[in-house]
Amino acid sequence: MPRVQTLRSVTVKVDDKLRRKMSSLPINWSEYIRKAIAERIKMEERRKTAEKLLESLQAQKHAVPKGFVNETIRETRRTR
Repeated sequence: MPRVQTLRSVTVKVDDKLRRKMSSLPINWSEYIRKAIAERIKMEERRKTAEKLLESLQAQKHAVPKGFVNETIRETRRTR
């Protein structure tokens, strides 16, 4: 039997001007916001994983090439 997914509501407040502009565009804003939230969560999870890796490497006294972490972060940002 398929499992039913429960959706929760999240409220976002915007001013009247922004709401009018949103209404004038043929965009499903709920879907757009869901995707944006999911992408941000993925990005934060990758950041946390990178931080843990860095901490682990530092604790083990392994040398991380200079600029490696910064370059990795930049590369991740470029792929968004």
